[in-house]
Amino acid sequence: MSTPQAALVLFAHGSRDAGWRQPIEAVAEQVRTLAPGVPVRCAYLEWTAPDLPQAVADLVAQGATHVRVLPLFLGVGRHAREDLPPLVQALEQAHPGVVIELMDAIGEHPAVTRLLASIGLEGLGAATTTRDARA
Repeated sequence: MSTPQAALVLFAHGSRDAGWRQPIEAVAEQVRTLAPGVPVRCAYLEWTAPDLPQAVADLVAQGATHVRVLPLFLGVGRHAREDLPPLVQALEQAHPGVVIELMDAIGEHPAVTRLLASIGLEGLGAATTTRDARA
Protein backbone atom coordinates (compact mmCIF):
# COMPACT_ATOMS: atom_id res chain seq x y z
CA MET A 1 0.00 0.00 0.00
CA SER A 2 1.42 3.41 -0.95
CA THR A 3 1.53 6.40 1.35
CA PRO A 4 -1.27 8.90 0.74
CA GLN A 5 -0.02 11.99 -1.02
CA ALA A 6 -1.19 15.18 0.61
CA ALA A 7 -1.82 18.30 -1.42
CA LEU A 8 -3.06 21.80 -0.67
CA VAL A 9 -5.47 24.12 -2.46
CA LEU A 10 -5.45 27.78 -1.52
CA PHE A 11 -9.00 28.87 -2.26
CA ALA A 12 -9.84 32.54 -2.75
CA HIS A 13 -12.68 34.62 -4.15
CA GLY A 14 -11.18 35.79 -7.41
CA SER A 15 -11.34 39.12 -9.20
CA ARG A 16 -11.52 40.62 -12.66
CA ASP A 17 -8.31 42.50 -11.74
CA ALA A 18 -5.42 40.22 -12.74
CA GLY A 19 -3.13 41.79 -10.13
CA TRP A 20 -5.48 40.74 -7.36
CA ARG A 21 -4.19 37.17 -7.41
CA GLN A 22 -0.57 38.12 -6.65
CA PRO A 23 -0.86 37.76 -2.83
CA ILE A 24 -2.57 34.40 -3.24
CA GLU A 25 0.17 33.17 -5.55
CA ALA A 26 2.77 34.51 -3.06
CA VAL A 27 1.28 32.27 -0.37
CA ALA A 28 1.56 29.32 -2.76
CA GLU A 29 5.23 30.16 -3.34
CA GLN A 30 5.81 30.22 0.42
CA VAL A 31 4.18 26.79 0.71
CA ARG A 32 6.47 25.48 -2.04
CA THR A 33 9.49 26.90 -0.20
CA LEU A 34 8.46 25.53 3.20
CA ALA A 35 7.27 22.13 1.95
CA PRO A 36 8.69 21.40 -1.51
CA GLY A 37 7.19 17.92 -1.54
CA VAL A 38 3.62 19.10 -1.05
CA PRO A 39 1.81 19.97 -4.26
CA VAL A 40 -0.07 23.27 -3.97
CA ARG A 41 -2.53 24.98 -6.29
CA CYS A 42 -4.50 28.17 -6.12
CA ALA A 43 -8.19 28.05 -6.96
CA TYR A 44 -10.82 30.74 -7.24
CA LEU A 45 -14.56 30.94 -6.79
CA GLU A 46 -15.21 33.30 -9.68
CA TRP A 47 -13.61 35.47 -12.37
CA THR A 48 -10.18 33.86 -12.04
CA ALA A 49 -8.92 30.49 -13.24
CA PRO A 50 -8.53 27.80 -12.21
CA ASP A 51 -11.70 27.05 -10.30
CA LEU A 52 -11.75 24.60 -7.41
CA PRO A 53 -12.83 21.52 -9.43
CA GLN A 54 -10.01 22.07 -11.93
CA ALA A 55 -7.36 22.60 -9.24
CA VAL A 56 -8.43 19.45 -7.38
CA ALA A 57 -8.58 17.43 -10.61
CA ASP A 58 -5.02 18.54 -11.44
CA LEU A 59 -3.77 17.44 -8.01
CA VAL A 60 -5.59 14.11 -8.16
CA ALA A 61 -4.13 13.50 -11.63
CA GLN A 62 -0.69 13.99 -10.05
CA GLY A 63 -1.48 11.32 -7.46
CA ALA A 64 -2.94 13.28 -4.56
CA THR A 65 -5.11 11.16 -2.30
CA HIS A 66 -5.69 13.79 0.41
CA VAL A 67 -6.46 17.35 -0.64
CA ARG A 68 -6.77 20.09 1.96
CA VAL A 69 -8.76 23.14 0.87
CA LEU A 70 -7.74 26.28 2.75
CA PRO A 71 -10.20 29.16 2.24
CA LEU A 72 -8.25 32.41 2.19
CA PHE A 73 -11.18 34.42 3.52
CA LEU A 74 -10.80 36.69 6.55
CA GLY A 75 -14.45 36.33 7.45
CA VAL A 76 -16.97 33.55 7.12
CA GLY A 77 -19.52 35.12 4.82
CA ARG A 78 -21.90 33.61 2.33
CA HIS A 79 -19.17 32.19 0.09
CA ALA A 80 -17.41 30.29 2.87
CA ARG A 81 -20.62 29.30 4.61
CA GLU A 82 -22.96 28.50 1.70
CA ASP A 83 -21.04 28.21 -1.57
CA LEU A 84 -17.93 26.28 -0.57
CA PRO A 85 -19.35 23.24 1.32
CA PRO A 86 -21.47 22.06 -1.65
CA LEU A 87 -18.45 22.49 -3.95
CA VAL A 88 -16.42 20.25 -1.64
CA GLN A 89 -19.23 17.68 -1.46
CA ALA A 90 -19.34 17.55 -5.25
CA LEU A 91 -15.57 17.06 -5.34
CA GLU A 92 -15.84 14.16 -2.89
CA GLN A 93 -18.36 12.51 -5.20
CA ALA A 94 -16.26 13.24 -8.29
CA HIS A 95 -13.11 11.78 -6.71
CA PRO A 96 -14.05 8.68 -4.70
CA GLY A 97 -11.18 7.45 -2.58
CA VAL A 98 -9.69 10.92 -2.29
CA VAL A 99 -10.07 12.71 1.03
CA ILE A 100 -11.14 16.30 0.45
CA GLU A 101 -10.60 18.20 3.71
CA LEU A 102 -12.23 21.61 4.03
CA MET A 103 -10.34 23.72 6.54
CA ASP A 104 -11.73 26.68 8.44
CA ALA A 105 -11.42 30.09 6.79
CA ILE A 106 -7.97 31.53 7.39
CA GLY A 107 -9.39 34.49 9.30
CA GLU A 108 -10.61 32.13 12.01
CA HIS A 109 -7.11 30.90 12.81
CA PRO A 110 -5.70 32.46 16.02
CA ALA A 111 -2.24 32.80 14.45
CA VAL A 112 -3.68 35.00 11.71
CA THR A 113 -5.46 37.18 14.27
CA ARG A 114 -2.19 37.62 16.21
CA LEU A 115 -0.24 38.35 13.03
CA LEU A 116 -2.70 40.99 11.84
CA ALA A 117 -2.65 42.64 15.26
CA SER A 118 1.17 42.61 15.25
CA ILE A 119 1.28 44.19 11.81
CA GLY A 120 -1.10 46.91 12.96
CA LEU A 121 1.08 47.61 15.98
CA GLU A 122 4.40 47.74 14.09
CA GLY A 123 6.18 50.99 14.75
CA LEU A 124 3.80 52.12 17.47
CA GLY A 125 6.14 51.14 20.30
CA ALA A 126 3.47 48.94 21.83
CA ALA A 127 4.65 47.04 24.93
CA THR A 128 3.07 43.87 23.53
CA THR A 129 5.79 43.24 20.97
CA THR A 130 8.39 40.58 21.66
CA ARG A 131 11.22 43.10 21.37
CA ASP A 132 9.64 45.40 23.97
CA ALA A 133 8.88 42.47 26.26
CA ARG A 134 12.59 41.55 26.36
CA ALA A 135 13.73 45.09 27.14
